[in-house]
This record gives sequence, C-alpha cells and structure tokens, in this order.
Amino acid sequence: MKNNKSEKLWGGRFEESTAASVEAFTESISYDKRLYSYDVMGSKAHATMLAANGLLTTEELTAITDGLSTIETSIAEGKFSFKSELEDIHMNIEKALIDAIGPPGAKLHSARSRNDQIALDLRLYLRDQCDRFMQLLDGIRSAFVVLAREYMGQVMPGYTHMQRAQPVLIAHHMMAYYEMFGRDQERITDCRKRINVLPLGAAALAGTGLPIDREMVAELLGFDRVTANSMDTSGDRDFAIEFVSCCTMIQLHLSRLSEELVLWSSQEFSFVSIADKFCTGSSIMPQKKNPDIPELIRGKSGRVVGSLMSLITLMKGLPLTYNRDLQEDKEPVFDAVDTVSASLAIMAEMLGNLEFNSVRMEEATKTGFMTATDLADYLVLRDVPFREAHGIVGRAVASCIEKGCELTDLTLSEIREFSPIIDEDVFSVLSVEGSVNSRVSTGGTATLRVEEAVQSAEKQMGIGE
Repeated sequence: MKNNKSEKLWGGRFEESTAASVEAFTESISYDKRLYSYDVMGSKAHATMLAANGLLTTEELTAITDGLSTIETSIAEGKFSFKSELEDIHMNIEKALIDAIGPPGAKLHSARSRNDQIALDLRLYLRDQCDRFMQLLDGIRSAFVVLAREYMGQVMPGYTHMQRAQPVLIAHHMMAYYEMFGRDQERITDCRKRINVLPLGAAALAGTGLPIDREMVAELLGFDRVTANSMDTSGDRDFAIEFVSCCTMIQLHLSRLSEELVLWSSQEFSFVSIADKFCTGSSIMPQKKNPDIPELIRGKSGRVVGSLMSLITLMKGLPLTYNRDLQEDKEPVFDAVDTVSASLAIMAEMLGNLEFNSVRMEEATKTGFMTATDLADYLVLRDVPFREAHGIVGRAVASCIEKGCELTDLTLSEIREFSPIIDEDVFSVLSVEGSVNSRVSTGGTATLRVEEAVQSAEKQMGIGE
C-alpha cells in the first residue's frame, strides 16, 4: 500500500503533494480572506445546528464556537497567519481550528461542502453590502435634496441633445437625480430578497444524508427561507450577478452626474464651482483647476461594467453544478463593491460643498428660444392644431435668427405677423418665469410642483426634523 503524500484536508485519495505552481495558481486566500467574519458566523450557526441534531456534543460545540471566536479575533487584529497552501478562507480557518482544539474541530465540516459554504459566505457578505449601499444612497439623495432647497426658485437651461431646450428650476434638476438614485435603492432592496436565501445544506450538490435542520440555520443567520434545489444552489451565482448589475446602474448614474459636473465646471458653462479640496492642479499649467473627482468616478464606470461582464462571461457556459471557475466570482464582486461605495461616499461629500452660479445659469435661459414651446402651447389653447402651431413658431424663430434677436425682443405687431390671434398676454407666456411655472403637470418643473417634491423628499430623508 502506497503512503499518502498529500497533507491537504481533502487529500485522502492523493499520493503526491500538490505542485507549488498549482498552489500558487489555485489559491484564493489572497482575496477571499475578507470573508473571514462571515465564514466564522456561518460555521457557528452550522455547529449549533449539528449539536441540536446530535452530531456534536455540548462540549464539542463549546470548543468549536470558542475556537472560532479566538480565530476571528486573531484575524481582526492582524495576528493570523494565512497560508496559501490551504487555498482559501474556509480551509485556513478549519485547519487553525483543528490545530487549536483537536478532533472536535474535524467534525465541523459534517453535512456541508465548501460549495455551499462559499455560497453562504458570499450571500452573508452581499446582504451586508446591500444594507451599507442603502445608507450610502441615502447620503447622496439627501445631498440632492439639500441643494434643491438651497436653490429653490433659481432657473437654469434644461437640455436635450446637449442643446438648450426649455428653462427648468435648478431644484428640479437636482430632484431628477434624487429619483434616479431612488430607483437604485429600490433595486438594491429587491436584490437583497434573493440574496437572503440560505444555501447551506445543499452540501456538494445533492444535499446530505446526515440529520440536519436547514430552517434552524436560516433562523440563526437571519435568512428569510432556504433554497429549494441543492443542484441549483451549489452552482448558482445569479444573486451575485444581480448585485453587481445594481452596482453598475449606480455607477452609471454617478457617471452621468459626473459628466454634467465636468461640463458645468468648465469656463464655457461656468454653472458650478467645485470646492478646491475636491480638485487638483496641473503640473505645468499653474492656472488650472481640474475636476478630478467627477472625472475619476466617470472613468471608474468601466471597472464596474467590467466586473459585471466578467461575472456574466464566467457563468455563461457552466454546466450544473459547482465548477472551479466559480472561484473567479469574488474578485469582480469585491471590486464592484469597493469602487461603487467609494464613489458614492466621495460624490455625496463633494455635493455638500458644491456651489451653483445661479446668475450665470439664469442668463443662459434667456437665449436659444427656450420658451418657443410655450408659444406653441399658447396657440394650442386658442384652438390652433399643435402641428400648425409648431410651424408658426418655427417660422417666428427662423425670423428671429435672421434678425439676430430672441422671441421676447419682438414687438406685438411683429409677432402677430405669424398669427393674428396672438395678443399682449403672450409676453408673460414667453418669459422664463412664466414658462417654468406653467409646467404644472405632475412631475413638472413649476415651482409649486418642485416645492411639493422637495417637501416630500425632506420628510422621507428626515431633513429638517
């Protein structure tokens, strides 16, 4: 009989030690060690369940839970020595536990596999990240509400196709982002429901014949329910893809905001001033003040989109059930979490120091025929079909372009050349204030509607209480 050469916890059927090159290539402890607290949490719940079902004695349970607590403290304090030859966080903790307490530690892995164990750790981790992201999103949404209140009543150009389109309130523009990031919160909330399902008990792929109580573990760990199919469970990463998809949407929204801040802070726009502490200078041009934070947030969108693509590509060809490919799921998840959380935090901080040049923004609403649609609406209210009204106003605008003036520069007689039903009250319609406050439809930019929206948001976010 040949002597077993492998020292791995799983090495019973192997006669040779793993090659050093293989250990270096296959290890994941360098990045999955951040899951240590979740691995300990899951192991304690698993051990408690094993004891309740007669697979551990009370003394063994105490030794295991105390040993795990000691290991967790050691890791948290930076005193634990991780070993790459033990591959991952699970094996590092289990080996340390066996070394510390002996045979009881070797019983901990009864009725589970690393396949359902890592699924558990990742779900616990992402559940916490969902809760943290909700707080971060609260922070940035609150920043928009504060800005909306501060600049309530001030106007700016609204754009389509990056061309001046219609005047809107600055507050209305800020509340657009409030709504946008609110949808992100809704997605995170919904995603959390599918994350919060217990995978432990699926074991390698087929479940276990040992007496276990999955519902008990679910209750101990705060899961809403247990997974229904062991084969699906061991190879499932839908929840991770969905979470990173949510991250991608958040980062895309941050990128859109960043693009506007980059444009608005340029001399060509001069709409906003970003605080010096969020900008950098040039190594060669002493006059420069560069909006590096929004530029970097915009650039980091590529990382988050890349993480999502990595996960999708990873999963697209995998047969049931577990495959070692799934080891590659964690780095994209971790990078997406780190990137988006950092971007949300610094953007909220920067918004808290943002200043709008409201005088410049109001000036920008006075050119570009931004109340032309209001003139068309004026004609519609006088029973002119909209398409006919559109043509009338189009001809008026063309005439103004030829004369080098705005619609508001025309005299009543000049404007009546395009339609005799136009009367003196048209000039109130053509004013920026009149245009803004005419948009009283639900969700519109009228001061009345925006004030309602801001008040509702202030109540929701607990601002001013």
